[in-house]
Amino acid sequence: MKEAGSKWQRIGEAKRAGVLVPLFSVYSRQSIGIADFSDLKLVVDWSERSGNSIIQLLPLNEVGSYFCPYDSLSSFALEPAYICLENIPHRNKDAIKFKINKIKEAYPLGGHVDYRIRKEKINLLRQIYAQEEEFVHPDFRNFKEKNTYWLEDFALFKVIKEYFKGRAWYEWEDGYKRRDKTLLDIFKKQYSKEIDFQVWAQWHLYQQLKEVKQYAAKKGVLLKGDLPILVSRDSADVWAHPDFFKLEFSAGAPPDMYCAKGQRWGMPTYNWEKIAQDDYRYLKEKLHYAQEFYHILRIDHVVGLFRIWSIPYQETEENRGLNGFFDPADEKAWGEHGRKILSVMLENTDMLLCAEDLGIIPKACPRTLKELGIPGNDVQRWVKDWAVKHDFLEPDKYRALTVAMLSTHDTTNWAAWWEHEAGTVDEALFISKCRDRGIDYIHIKDQLFDLNFPCRTRLRWLNSVNSVDKLVGTLGKRKEEVRDFIDMYENTYQEKEKLWKHLGFVGKMQEKADAEIVRAALKITLDSQAIFCIQLIIDWLMLSDIFKGDPYEYRINIPGTISPYNWSLTIPIPLEDLLKHKVTEDIRALIKEAGRI
Repeated sequence: MKEAGSKWQRIGEAKRAGVLVPLFSVYSRQSIGIADFSDLKLVVDWSERSGNSIIQLLPLNEVGSYFCPYDSLSSFALEPAYICLENIPHRNKDAIKFKINKIKEAYPLGGHVDYRIRKEKINLLRQIYAQEEEFVHPDFRNFKEKNTYWLEDFALFKVIKEYFKGRAWYEWEDGYKRRDKTLLDIFKKQYSKEIDFQVWAQWHLYQQLKEVKQYAAKKGVLLKGDLPILVSRDSADVWAHPDFFKLEFSAGAPPDMYCAKGQRWGMPTYNWEKIAQDDYRYLKEKLHYAQEFYHILRIDHVVGLFRIWSIPYQETEENRGLNGFFDPADEKAWGEHGRKILSVMLENTDMLLCAEDLGIIPKACPRTLKELGIPGNDVQRWVKDWAVKHDFLEPDKYRALTVAMLSTHDTTNWAAWWEHEAGTVDEALFISKCRDRGIDYIHIKDQLFDLNFPCRTRLRWLNSVNSVDKLVGTLGKRKEEVRDFIDMYENTYQEKEKLWKHLGFVGKMQEKADAEIVRAALKITLDSQAIFCIQLIIDWLMLSDIFKGDPYEYRINIPGTISPYNWSLTIPIPLEDLLKHKVTEDIRALIKEAGRI
């Protein structure tokens, strides 16, 4: 498949099924407050037993105070909360085992992860390290030598950050902030033990995750990692290479039908000219390190390599992504800009690259991905004829070079979408459009929408609004003035009823999602011509009775929000029990029936 041909030869071109597993969302009976890398071996076992040959993970890089895997402290360093303490050789095993059991009692599993567990695990990790005598293990020495590009900067960054009580690097004293060499050399000597601890911890994390890759390969399972397109403003990367970033801007996304004000992520955008002047070494090194752990790599928000929504850093937070612009500004440059970066990536890794190409995408993006042999994403709820029939596409109309799925980590799971979002529009977005057009929303709301239907922050159309003319008449404007309202209406009015028929059901449409409806939805993506079909583990498990109550409560993340419920959801069953659960065989049968491996 074009430039990616050698990567496809390594893994083969068979149609595969897979599972998206946020590591924090699973756990075993051995887990200490949160899953660790050793638990991934159980995920591999479950994948093998359920017929899934790909495990997709969210980024495993070290995260900041909000625990968002897409806002990491490093593009390289791994998150220490995921370390398996029991797999680290140490003396006085009985004392350490006793402390581990006490931590387990204090941090029971299930529900949502309490991220205070990270501090507990790091404190115990420090105790293990303190028992180490001076040693020069050859593997440790090789690890340091192979990772000189980022490792020392990261370790130094972490220790200085602790010295300044967790403050962001741009709030440090000037000499530390500006990386004064003399000052940093003095600091390194004074805090050499603490710096060595950070390196030592990363070495163990490296060994443990690399071992998972080897284990998966023996089982015929491919690991798919995730490369966040951006890195936290307060990160070792930005501190070490500030010239590679445009610190006067914050990345985000423009307003759309799901986010009325757009999104503001806070991370700085890249200065690609400076990165190119260094022969893209920063990008190459990230790929080389990720390759140690993964067979496939997901490129997060790939459209950002073509053009990124840039918001002035001083812009009011309340405005989110409203007042941004695309960089590069010249639309004619977008295609070549993205192609160049993707070509560098393809030339500098053995991993098969996949791309997250969702949202408002310029034509140059999917065209370039197809030409380079890089799969994009097809999310079933959005695989529609948006322009003419406004209906869902049949399985044979999916792109062949794509990863088909029901949901993503940033959306509701499919059952929650069916019950709360299908056939609705975002109320905040609708109000905003009314305000811009001088339309009295309060006056027309009950003429357009079913006010008795509980759709949270979304609005469901009244069945009586059964034509564009009725919509336009209620809005009191000419068609030319409300074309965006018409587009919104045509693609959401009776969307649920249309999908009911698309799934093969007859009779009255069912409001609640049960296992039978979820199975039909899964079958659409499994039967599609997409090369890969990778489902969020929650969607797979909705085939069972594992989840209780409102499916809306089982959400990984709500974009644009900061909450202890983001990035912390766990499934209500340990991996050991999931391996034996009937749903595992049900999933295997579905995958086999679809002819996937």
